[in-house]
Amino acid sequence: ECPSGVVNEETFKEIYSQFFPQGDSTTYAHFLFNAFDTDHNGAVSFEDFIKGLSILLRGTVQEKLNWAFNLYDINKDGYITKEEMLDIMKAIYDMMGKCTYPVLKEDAPRQHVETFFQKMDKNKDGVVTIDEFIESCQKDENIMRSMQLFENVI
Repeated sequence: ECPSGVVNEETFKEIYSQFFPQGDSTTYAHFLFNAFDTDHNGAVSFEDFIKGLSILLRGTVQEKLNWAFNLYDINKDGYITKEEMLDIMKAIYDMMGKCTYPVLKEDAPRQHVETFFQKMDKNKDGVVTIDEFIESCQKDENIMRSMQLFENVI
């Protein structure tokens, strides 16, 4: 319940945790909150949320990939580093909880990051730019298929 029409980060985390009771969604919810809080005022308004949701559900491939890149670019410097991607991966694994099947190995997040960078970091400079990200995602059938899953939901 948000009578003011805005949600602060703590409330966002509480709401998000209800979707993932088996794990700890705190860190991932923090990253997600920052992606929805486009004006960086520490609150997600209904308008902010609807704009983000609209992109995720109805946006073009380019808009969806830009939104995802913004989520992964934690410090908003225009690059995704291995450290940022590892933080995101760990947050996702924490959120999914220990009850995943098959049981995940301790180094699974790091392995995912290495695979991500092998695929995305075209010039091998240790960071992924928005152009590298978009180009690589558009060439990946699995990513493109997963983006189309939600197109007709609303």
